[in-house]
Amino acid sequence: MRLECRAGWPDTGRMEEPDLFSLPRPASSGADARIRFLRAELERHNRLYYTKAAPEISDADYDRLFRELETLEATHPEFADPDSPTLRVGGEPIEGFRQIQHEVPMLSIDDVFELTPEVARASATGRAEQELVEFYQRLRKGLGRSDITVTVEPKIDGVAVSLMYRDGRLAYAATRGDGTTGDDITHNVRTIRSIPLKLDRETPSAGGTPADGIPRVLEVRGEIFMPNEAFAAMNEERDEEGQPTFANPRNATAGTLKQLDPKVVAKRPLAFLAHGIGAYDGERLTDEHAFHDLLDALGIPRNGPVIVARDLDELIEAVDRINQHRHTLDHGTDGAVVKVVDYGERQSLGFTSRAPRWAAAYKFLPEQKETLLEDITIQVGRTGVLTPVAALKPVLISGSTVSRATLHNQDEIDRKGIHIGATVLVEKAGEIIPAVVKVVHPAKHAAAFSIVDHVGGRCPSCGGPITQEEGFVAWRCTNFQCPAQAVTRISHFSSRKALDIEGVGGTVADALVRRNLCTTPLDLFDLSADALADLNLGTDESPRRFGTKNAAKVCVALDDARKLPLHRWLFAMGIRHVGESASKELARLHDDLTSLAGSPVLAELASDTRSDAKKKNELLARHSISGDVGPAVAESVTTFFASDAGKEVLRRMHALGLNPKSANHRPQSADGPLTGKSFVITGTLTIDRDAMKDLIEANGGRVSGSISAKTDYLLAGEGGGSKREKADQMGVPVIGEEEIRRWIEHS
Repeated sequence: MRLECRAGWPDTGRMEEPDLFSLPRPASSGADARIRFLRAELERHNRLYYTKAAPEISDADYDRLFRELETLEATHPEFADPDSPTLRVGGEPIEGFRQIQHEVPMLSIDDVFELTPEVARASATGRAEQELVEFYQRLRKGLGRSDITVTVEPKIDGVAVSLMYRDGRLAYAATRGDGTTGDDITHNVRTIRSIPLKLDRETPSAGGTPADGIPRVLEVRGEIFMPNEAFAAMNEERDEEGQPTFANPRNATAGTLKQLDPKVVAKRPLAFLAHGIGAYDGERLTDEHAFHDLLDALGIPRNGPVIVARDLDELIEAVDRINQHRHTLDHGTDGAVVKVVDYGERQSLGFTSRAPRWAAAYKFLPEQKETLLEDITIQVGRTGVLTPVAALKPVLISGSTVSRATLHNQDEIDRKGIHIGATVLVEKAGEIIPAVVKVVHPAKHAAAFSIVDHVGGRCPSCGGPITQEEGFVAWRCTNFQCPAQAVTRISHFSSRKALDIEGVGGTVADALVRRNLCTTPLDLFDLSADALADLNLGTDESPRRFGTKNAAKVCVALDDARKLPLHRWLFAMGIRHVGESASKELARLHDDLTSLAGSPVLAELASDTRSDAKKKNELLARHSISGDVGPAVAESVTTFFASDAGKEVLRRMHALGLNPKSANHRPQSADGPLTGKSFVITGTLTIDRDAMKDLIEANGGRVSGSISAKTDYLLAGEGGGSKREKADQMGVPVIGEEEIRRWIEHS
């Protein structure tokens, strides 16, 4: 029996990477030509990477091209293009999703299920595939013959979306919704690099219209999902930061696509694969093979492998192949989709009210196994979060041996009654991350597991105190010098937005800690140029010296860091809840680090963390503090500087002669002309928005990012349509810059 595979399993072979400077250069010269060349080249590499899994250049070389394009676009805004690869980082947040009506109904596919052994034994055929057999028999009856050619492909466990291309450009993207109307998610989809924003036919057209072979209208249906490894890495990072983890990739994807801020979406590892067609105006497509050829020609990534089966026996074998090999794919799959190949036959079979009669999704049984929970260990993450991990008696699940599973936090342990010695049911969450589903057989006389008791209330890495912040389930080590957190703290301390210590990235930070040269970021200032130059970035067997030139750059950067303003140092310290905005606001309120560490204003705010919203707002208004600093930030800062770790930081900085000064110390006016007024800014102003925000806050006002019942005025420049509409709906007065300036000048 021979099965035809139209698209094979992914090729995991590595390609030799050419030198960046061997890339072809544009024939014409000038900034415009170079910009157009770079855009085309980056999009070509995107297609090679995401669609064909055949990259020609390394990530580093891609980044160099990307940065060159960014620089040129910033220098030459007259050549702006909304479809530029550099704009996939997301634009401004939207205020809500508008609805889009699908030109062709976006129907779901009926499920047929793999039967459990007990149910299968009682079925007509005694086979687990009984429901699949019945589906094929319905195809036979509908078309009046015994053998119907179908395709079989993995069922992607993602979120169904529609991409509408008009004249080769992405017009909009929408969710399935109710099948007739979905949410407009274009702002989020544009951040996904595997989705082309502009179609470019790579193979000659067969003679249809238009001449370039690009359809006038092409609506592509497919799935947005998170690749397995990227999802696991993201969940691990969230776990270490004490944030709730996502249950599976599909939940993570669905939640991400509902974000109103596309910048958040751009940071999530989303991907797309096409599998169907909606509205269409182009060269005639007679079957599924022609559609796949069109997708390949246009550089749109599609689902695979796609196996062609010509009769029932081949169908059963194809489904079994998908089931056996689906664990090698880099996305979650929970079944196989079966579709009639010929479009004319599809039309003959037609649709029910909710689904096509020519397709079905065969759902596989989830794989779960019982095993013994032999021990629970506690890991200290890079941000100090203590994570319990189950040590399991090894068991084979979904194609791999599982011996460990994260238990996330104490709440998860308590909810499931997990304890050492229990027999537990284990599965791979989303068939990726091992997870303990439940306790099947408790151990006799077993005590409930407690993270705090297990570690004796101390960090297992450094012996420092652990705390559980109000409103958070995670226990965390608060020691600034905890070695388990050293690499991450040094990397963050040296990052561009912090102290910008050029040359000290993750690799160098890891080597400094591994070679016992640094245990805390401030140790960087005690390093000599010779010690840095001799730093071994490799192994003892294969050493790799940091070098004199690199060491000199670090020394210069460290000297420059001494002169940086207070807000950069605050951000570099990595204090809980203190990001860039909060750092700037804290620096505005205090003259230097010493005054901030003993701030009576922050102490008052910190003591008020449990008050109601009204009291909090009154407190913030009394001190004229923006929303970037509230009770939670104040408590985090005061707790840090009152701790042994915080006191040690102050002592070390004093010994190093460091007391960073504020560059923007300007207390807000408690009785200024704008005191007690809340503003939202929209549109283009005559000055930068941050400058306008500073002006309003310096005169007692407060600036918020979105309109609410508490907003007093919308300050509007040119544009800003959606916020203007919302202001009108809520009765919020709309004012211009001249009114703000008049209030300030005549106060």
